[in-house]
Parts: sequence; C-alpha cells; structure tokens
Amino acid sequence: MNIWITGGTGFVGTRLSALLLEKGHGVAAVGSRPDFEGIRHPNFRYVSADTSREGPWQEGLREADAVVNLTGRSIFSYWTERTKAQIYESRVATTRNIAAALGGDPGRERVLVSTSAVGYYGDRGDEILTEASPRGEGFLADLSRDWEAAALAAGDTAVRVVIARFGIVLDKSGGALKQMLPPFRLGLGGPMGDGRHWFPWIHMDDLLSAILFALTDAKVAGPVNLTAPNPVQNRTFVKALGRVLLRPALVPVPGCVIRTALGELGGVLLSSQRVLPVRLLDSGFRFEYPDIAPALKHLIRG
Repeated sequence: MNIWITGGTGFVGTRLSALLLEKGHGVAAVGSRPDFEGIRHPNFRYVSADTSREGPWQEGLREADAVVNLTGRSIFSYWTERTKAQIYESRVATTRNIAAALGGDPGRERVLVSTSAVGYYGDRGDEILTEASPRGEGFLADLSRDWEAAALAAGDTAVRVVIARFGIVLDKSGGALKQMLPPFRLGLGGPMGDGRHWFPWIHMDDLLSAILFALTDAKVAGPVNLTAPNPVQNRTFVKALGRVLLRPALVPVPGCVIRTALGELGGVLLSSQRVLPVRLLDSGFRFEYPDIAPALKHLIRG
C-alpha cells in the first residue's frame, strides 16, 4: 500500500514508518520540520508541511491507499488558554484537512486511521470503559469529540474510518516511560496521589501492530481502544516498574502538589480510566504484551 502518515516523524510515527517499510509498504511521512533524515529507505519520502493549514500536501493524500493521522501538539505542558487552543487546533484542523482531501475522490476505497485518546472518557473512577461507553467531561473529552467528528466526516465518502483511542504508550525511547525512568532509577519513584486511579497503558509494539491490523482488516471501523487488555492502577504500575528496575517505588507525589505544579494538566494526570480494548479483541487481534510486568521487563531489560 501507499501509506501517508501525518505526524510521521514523532514518537509513534517514526516507529510506525519503519514497521510499514519493513512490511513492504511505501511511506510518505508528513511533519512540520524543514527536513528529516531519521529514515533512509527507497520507499520512504518526507513531506514538510503545516497540516493545520490547507496546502499542496493535501494533493499527495489523494494518491494514498491509506492515511494514518498522528498529528498533534504534545499535551504535556502547563495549560494556558493559548496552549489549549494550540493543542485543539493542531488536531482538529489537521483532521478536517485530511478528511477534505480524502473526500476529493469519493469513488475510491481507502482507509483513514485517525488518532484520538482515552481522554474521551474523562475521569471515571473504577467504571469499566469500552468503545460503547459515553463521552466524559473536561477539555480532553471535548477535544476528542471534535477530533473524532472531523475524522468521521471522511466516512461520508468511500473511506473506512478507524478512530484509534490511544492509551498511554510505553516505550523507553520516549513518552511517559522515558520521563519516569530517571527518578525511578534513583529510587525516587512512587505513586501519584493515592495511586488508585486506573492507568490505561499499551506497549509500543502492540500499538504499532494494532495500527497495522486496523489498516489491513476491513472489518475494523469506528472507535477502537488502543490499550492493553489488563489495565492497572497507578500504584500497581509503579510497583511493577520498581521491581523491574530493582529499586524501591515508595516516594509518593501528593495530588495537591501535582495539581499546583501542573494546573489543569495535573488533574488530567490523576484522572482514572479503566479502559478495555473490546473491539480489537472481538476482531481477533492478539496482544503480545497483555500484562504490565512482562511488558516493562521487555521494554527496560530488552
């Protein structure tokens, strides 16, 4: 397949590009930097563009058999109103532009895998959440609603749309785990708040395999939770991480400190989402790392 990846040079995009090339696909990665030399392959090309704006980059999408939309400014910063507007615009405007480009050829069957997030569900305590669960409350829930609606607009044509609701992607090369490793290696790690909030994680390898599964299995459509089938509470996660690192994980970070230091984002980090990947499992997808301890052992010890 000829696959375009918006946000194709980021944390997930670089790994996904490499996997798709290994599987024999052609990949065009779209990113905001002027150039990208991270991948050298005859079937890879890089396109520099601001995808939140209409432009020539959209013409390339019309050549694609599939599009994976990973674009979005990181949420991990102090949220001002300006920051939230940038987080929103980077996701929703880009997705609208992708849907508009794909809709330009309604007679051609294609697939769009567009990222969303488990933030769609809001803070739900111990409630078990599946793709059928209603939307929650808060900025990320509202953002996810509009983000998903923009992608689903492409489905008005012959495009099969998959809404990939990402959990917390674990990989030592980036993301949350990379940030956690230094203090935990010093024996300074511990639970956030009371540690009882649910942690909807997924191993990077399973995330990439799930995206590939969604691209190639015509039965997969609509919202799909990309999370491991066995979510854990934060206190269970940090205990497992400490064991793998052979370090104590007993230094808690009080919730009030997190909220004071990070503002609105601090409340999000303490939110609880007990998410299950029901649609993936029902479609026959098999996780290589369904449990947290083996997943962390593989990621950290290799």
